[in-house]
Parts: sequence; C-alpha cells; structure tokens
Amino acid sequence: MYRFLRPLLFRLGPERAHDVSLQAAEVAQRVALPLVKSQYRFEDERLKQRLWGATFPNPVGLAAGADKNARAVPFWEAVGFGFVEAGSVTAQPASGNPMPRAFRLREDQALVNRLGLNNDGAEAVVERLEEGRTTRTCPLGVNVAKTPDPDVLGTAALDDYRTSFRQLRSEADYITLNVSCPNTHDGRTFEDPEALDELLAVIESEQKVPGLAVPVLVKLSPPRSDQVLFDTRLEEILAVAKAHDVDGFVATNTASDRRGVQAPDERLAEIGEGGLSGPPLADRSTRLVRYLYQATNGDVPIIGVGGVRGAESAYAKIRAGASLVQLYTALVYEGPGLVREIKEGLVERLSEDGYASLAGAVGADV
Repeated sequence: MYRFLRPLLFRLGPERAHDVSLQAAEVAQRVALPLVKSQYRFEDERLKQRLWGATFPNPVGLAAGADKNARAVPFWEAVGFGFVEAGSVTAQPASGNPMPRAFRLREDQALVNRLGLNNDGAEAVVERLEEGRTTRTCPLGVNVAKTPDPDVLGTAALDDYRTSFRQLRSEADYITLNVSCPNTHDGRTFEDPEALDELLAVIESEQKVPGLAVPVLVKLSPPRSDQVLFDTRLEEILAVAKAHDVDGFVATNTASDRRGVQAPDERLAEIGEGGLSGPPLADRSTRLVRYLYQATNGDVPIIGVGGVRGAESAYAKIRAGASLVQLYTALVYEGPGLVREIKEGLVERLSEDGYASLAGAVGADV
C-alpha cells in the first residue's frame, strides 16, 4: 500500500509528510488496529531476547525522532516493531528551530533535519504514556534531552535532565540520554567527558530511590574518523560511562557532517546545517557498534542505529555486536512493511548461519 501513498507524501515537504503520516497512524490505531496487525505482524521465537529485565519479541525498534511525543505507540507495535523509543523529550515543551528544518536527499535515501528538539515536554508525554500503559505489549524506551533553551546551562542543565528523568522513568523500560544531538542551540553536547560525568552522577543519584531505578543508555555521535580505535575522546567517554555503570549504548545519533553523501554540493549548500541520517551513516555506525562491543567485552547491550534499511544492514550491525537495531529514515522511503521484511530476512540469515537464536549472532564478526 505504501508504494501508492509515497508519491503523494513526497509531494509534501518532509516535515508536513511526517505529520500527516503520524496523524494517519493515530487514526489507524483507533479504528483499524486488528487489521494493521494482521497485515504486518511476523514473529519468530528465534528473534526473542531478554534485555534489561524486559522481553523484546524481536530486535527491530523504532528510533527516537519518529514519534517524539509517543502519539502512536500502539500503531508501531501493530506494524511489528519489537520495541519503540519515544522522544527526544525535554523537561519543558519546545517549538524547535524555524522552518524549513527537514530535507530529503533522494539520491542517498537519506534525510537531513535541524528540528531542534521540538516536543510537547515531559509532563505531556508522561500523561500520554500513562493512558496507554495497560495496552502496551512491547518494551518502551524514552529518549531524554536537555530543553533547547540558551539559558539552561550548567547546573540548570543538569536539573533539567533530572526533571525529565524523574517524570518519565515510571513509564519507561529504559531511558536513553541523548547527549549527542547535533541540533542544539549553542552547538554544545554532553559528550564532553567532564560534562557527561556530571550528568551521569546526577542520574545515578536518582537511581538510588527504592523501586524507581530504570536502565540508562547513552546515545553517541558517529565516529569522527575511520580510526575509531585511536579516538581518545571516545575512550574517555567510555571510561566515564563504565564508572557510572551505564546499562547500554545507542550507536549512533545523526551526523553533522556530509561524509558519504552523493547529493550534489549545490543541494547540500541549499539545505545548510542539520543532522544527517540514513544509508551514508551505515558503515560508520556499524564501526562504532563493533568498537563498543569490543571495548565492553560484549557485556553491555548495544542498540545499533544508522542506515538500517533491510535485513542485510540490520544483520551487519547485529554481527558487529548490536543486540537490537533501530530505524526511522528507511520508513520514510520504504514504509512500515519494511519491518516485517527485516524480521523475515533475519530469520533466514540465522538459519543459513546455523544460529538457534539471535543472541548467538550478536558479535559474531568481532
């Protein structure tokens, strides 16, 4: 069906098309959820895993950014995602950057966005999640970022994260700290090792509240060079994460550069700044997954994201060390049927390689 809808959606700007698609998903989850499930669902026991105390029916998840405000979680579950990550969510509502702020690179099947963390705010999102708590069937992650306000700096920024964490942890199976978003107001991120150490100390103190601990993941930027093993900044980040017993990593966020892009220079100049997502990030994110798996001896689960557009690219990240994968950009170009295609392809590859379960393939190439 999506192949008929895509030309219509692509007549709209990327952000408008996304809004229309999300509205359609909300309608579908209200009036046609059983039909959606029957059309898209495919599950296989070999894809099931137990991570962070939760059961993931399959490793294919919806990446943060697709449903910032958790408006269509039942729909995403119905099309077959094994988990959903809402967000990024900030403590205060944010309108984001001026439009236009989302762009397609059709030559690369990629996207560029500088949305600027637009979202309804933590209070509104947690209320929405509370309403749907009893009907959720898959793990839910929530991606948390700092409110994009130039006055929220230093201690105020830490308190901002603390506020979001406190509000959202009761509804999340895990929380991802988005410390690497390239679309911040001042260009700064919490990937600076000293800043990350301060942030994780604050979150760690919140984890000591009895009964309110939740797995915490850190989302990292794509490698700055091909020589991941010699990136001293990344080594420092990992040392900080290890010191605070981080439960997992998400690799990677969008990229502020345009490496690997085939679109003409004049088109890139017209677009300007923003985070790049899609196939140009595939190899870079997979390299980081492999590095993280090696650096942690495979003891810390990793979510691989960046350029996942089929079973082959998903399986590459799994064999590099990712227990789970996420996608978003590929949905824009291929539609929700891609989720089932990936899962079917993963089962085929597990069978071909002689693995009884997906867990056996995790890190096989490392």
